[in-house]
Amino acid sequence: MKRLVILGGGESGVGTAILAQKHGFDVFLSDLSALKPLYKEELERRGIAYEEKQHTEALILNADEVVKSPGIPDKAPMVKALRAKHIPVISEIEFASRYTNAKKICITGSNGKTTTTMLTYFILKNEGLNVGLAGNVGKSFAWQVAESQYDYYVLELSSFQLDGMYDFKADVSVILNITPDHLDRYDYKFQNYIDSKFRILQNQTPEDAFIFWNDDPVLKEELEKRDIKARLLPFALGKTDKTEAFVEHEDLTIKSQHKEDNMIMPVEELALQGTHNVYNSMAAGLAAQLVHIRKETIRKSLAEFQGVEHRLEYVASVRGVRYINDSKATNVNSCWYALQSMKTPTVLILGGTDKGNDYSEIEYLVRQKVHTLIFMGVDNAKLREYWSDHCTCAMYEVSSIEDCVAKAYEVAHPGDTVLLSPCCASFDLFKNYEDRGEQFKACVRNL
Repeated sequence: MKRLVILGGGESGVGTAILAQKHGFDVFLSDLSALKPLYKEELERRGIAYEEKQHTEALILNADEVVKSPGIPDKAPMVKALRAKHIPVISEIEFASRYTNAKKICITGSNGKTTTTMLTYFILKNEGLNVGLAGNVGKSFAWQVAESQYDYYVLELSSFQLDGMYDFKADVSVILNITPDHLDRYDYKFQNYIDSKFRILQNQTPEDAFIFWNDDPVLKEELEKRDIKARLLPFALGKTDKTEAFVEHEDLTIKSQHKEDNMIMPVEELALQGTHNVYNSMAAGLAAQLVHIRKETIRKSLAEFQGVEHRLEYVASVRGVRYINDSKATNVNSCWYALQSMKTPTVLILGGTDKGNDYSEIEYLVRQKVHTLIFMGVDNAKLREYWSDHCTCAMYEVSSIEDCVAKAYEVAHPGDTVLLSPCCASFDLFKNYEDRGEQFKACVRNL
């Protein structure tokens, strides 16, 4: 009996344990932190061995294979010890894919991947397909493979998940864009992060498809030096002979094999507005075309989709000021998209755990649209230092969400927008970006 050890006892890890048990593995789960009661009950109910608040080497280093939570870095001592013993370390996605024949639409990118994943899933569900939603969203992929029989999966894949994938193959892969992010996990080398994203294409054949933003400079450069086997389906705002989705005369077009079957709809009818969401809509529409979704379903879905929580989410209007929760903007490029969509004077909230950020990308938009910056974090030194040299707007520092919202309320004028789009991870003050967004919304609603 093969021994499978799982590092990390969250949704991903517990799902993997359930799937591994089903297929006859000797399963052991280990987590350095305390397990959530829900997951502990699930493991105990199923008789799956586990430990919490420690990693016992004797119970881990005897594994035939290890599935690692994407949140655990390769430089973690236990991971290093496993590598030294040449024990394979893979991701949940890699493991679960061995036990399903479902078609997989896989989506990555520095920005927009959650929205595009949810939108693609929404379109397929509206067509009535038997489809699962997993990866960084939805229930654990492994858990679903263990207990459901889906014909399709739409998977949002982070670079951390892709790092642990080797034999996995996407039927449809999507890279929306690549901008510097998570560089602290990649030795502060952008190329390492790029290489991680491109793992989504590994093992694809000419029968598979690759959807990508044609105007992304990083993707353009990488495409010139890589031998990509999959069929290329680029999208862009401008129409060219190569683009399979584009905007022309304010209409979004998603091409079909036959011109008369092209899906065409006015951009103004898209449920999600803003340039970045036009890109997301094109990518989702192309993915849907590849699995033969009717153009009527695609058009209707693009007009009705309600968006993703914590991504440019309208919270409330208070004293004539709009409050927008964009807590999911954990990198600079995400904030760029948010600022680009702002139509009113803005109070911008930045801060959190810096990941090697270069704020020059948003400097022009801050100067153009922002009259007040609020830095919210345990350590705001880098933010204060950069913006003091590059911006003349008012600046304030806070160390709690309550003080942040109170200060925003104080400095905002009727007609303004208060935008939480932090550019940073949330772990200094919050459990995760969802917790940050929820606390922001609660404070705004208490004004």
